[in-house]
Amino acid sequence: MMRNLKRACRRFWFRRTTPGLPVVYDASYQKQVAGVPFDPRRGEKIVTALEMEGALTRRNLSTPRAASIENLLRVHTPEYLHRLQEDGALTRILGAEIGERESEGVLDLQRLMVGGTIQATRLALRSGGPAVHLGGGFHHAMPDMGQGFCVFNDVAVAIARLRARGFAEKVLVVDLDLHDGNGTRAIFARDPSVHTYSVHADHWGDTEAVESTAIALGPGVEDGVYLDTIRRTLPPLFEAFRPGFVVYVAGTDPAAGDALGHWRISAAGLIERDRMVTALSRKERALPLVVVLSGGYGPSAWRYTARYLLWMATGRPLEPPEDEDLTLQRFRELARTREPSASPSPDAAFSLSEADLVGIDPSLGAPVRYLGFLSRQALELRLERAGILGHLRSRGFRMLRVELDAEEALGHTLRIVSEGPPEELLVELRVKRSLAAIPEVEVLTVEWLLLQNPRATFREGRGPLPGQQHPGLGLLKEVLAFLFVLCEEHGLDGVHFVAAHYHVAARTRRQVRFLQPEDEARTLAFAEAMEGLALTEQVAALEAGRVRAAETGTPVSWEPAPMVLPVSEKLRGLVTGPTYEEQVQASRSRFSFVLGPAAPVYESDYSGGRPDRHHE
Repeated sequence: MMRNLKRACRRFWFRRTTPGLPVVYDASYQKQVAGVPFDPRRGEKIVTALEMEGALTRRNLSTPRAASIENLLRVHTPEYLHRLQEDGALTRILGAEIGERESEGVLDLQRLMVGGTIQATRLALRSGGPAVHLGGGFHHAMPDMGQGFCVFNDVAVAIARLRARGFAEKVLVVDLDLHDGNGTRAIFARDPSVHTYSVHADHWGDTEAVESTAIALGPGVEDGVYLDTIRRTLPPLFEAFRPGFVVYVAGTDPAAGDALGHWRISAAGLIERDRMVTALSRKERALPLVVVLSGGYGPSAWRYTARYLLWMATGRPLEPPEDEDLTLQRFRELARTREPSASPSPDAAFSLSEADLVGIDPSLGAPVRYLGFLSRQALELRLERAGILGHLRSRGFRMLRVELDAEEALGHTLRIVSEGPPEELLVELRVKRSLAAIPEVEVLTVEWLLLQNPRATFREGRGPLPGQQHPGLGLLKEVLAFLFVLCEEHGLDGVHFVAAHYHVAARTRRQVRFLQPEDEARTLAFAEAMEGLALTEQVAALEAGRVRAAETGTPVSWEPAPMVLPVSEKLRGLVTGPTYEEQVQASRSRFSFVLGPAAPVYESDYSGGRPDRHHE
């Protein structure tokens, strides 16, 4: 609560004292292309983070228009644009199978992002300062060839359009993506008015150009070498070249832990890099500065850009919100948005709705509503707009069906099925309202949760967790946020479930608390004993009897325990605060575990399992 109050105060202060950072973004950027490793919600997460901190208002957020063919032809050849319509053309560029049905959508998306970078140049010229495009940075695309996920070179198209509109000052492209900005360099190789500066791991082809700095540092680079290289080479370039416009390709794939990267740049190193570029663009006179995203892979890539933009917008070092807070905020926004009105179109003058049929056919009865709250259509709309159905489509499940079962005795069940053939169950969630689970509060009890990808296989060294038949879908946070907002909307105190296995508790620890302090203490003791092990290794250690009581050496096992995600102050008071924490600490003395050596495995050993009640 204190953290939310601080955010509210910051929002009030920033909106009164700052003019706002111009940001270009479109919700359709969330389109996922199967096999392409971008996080489709990267830009949306950044927008949400900025809004949550009061650093962005809708007044400063603009949407782009797709780049015209006329503008694309300023950089790309007609022959290349024609070849993009051929079978397999996009597959070669994106490194993933792109079918005929998907091709048009991919081209539309990249054209829209080219338009986004053009829009950012307009805004930067208008303000004489920075403008941000939460997309683009397709720096590998050449005039007659696309590569490395890049179909059109948005930076080059935007610069060429500036030239066509009479902008005559020099342009500096600062490219600090992990990968070489080879396409941009090649496009401007003979243009002395555009300098392309790129610090990267390896050269991607020819580095010759009349105005270019191309520095390859090789693999395994850390903060010291990276930042020293930029400090040594970039300020003198600003001094000598004296640009009138700067484009910053602010890729975050140099970060340690990036899904496709191999450098080890820290979060502190990246923000120092970003601040250095920004400061140089403001040093002698405020230059128009356009920032584009470029590379950054994995679910945490957005955080580096958000940290930079929060600083740029507010002048203060702020940490982005946690992923769980973002997910919750997104579901809250969806809940506030009313369903579209069902006004008929001229083409549907004689169509009948579900409500029209009730009373005509006695067998139909009233429409089923999930927990009495949401119709199937409203539920499907919310799942679509939250990106859950899009996430499933990105995994290759093209035809999805949302089903509802409402049996009060058993609970209400939501299923998401891939229609196939064959039909595949992906999501199954059974919940019920309960006044009996916890005295004096009403909760939403999760009776069963299944999130599975039946087409995936377990990676080497990462076998199934207890209860799993297939790998998960990576949607657990979204499901918890969905249930939290349902409780919030309809006055329920929180979400309740029994963690049947240790990994369920471990995966939800950031958001969920044990109802009983001794269960919290016991789980803390487990985590302490197995510190440093990956989750799959922790589960294996528990199942193998390696976790033992410190005093007796007796193996200890997981005991199912009730957990809650509190929504109301009443339930939050039961599982947080000084009294609860004191009880946890008092119980800690009862639990002291150590990790013993692995036991020998014999051919006759077999560890079976039944499906878990809650697993992903």
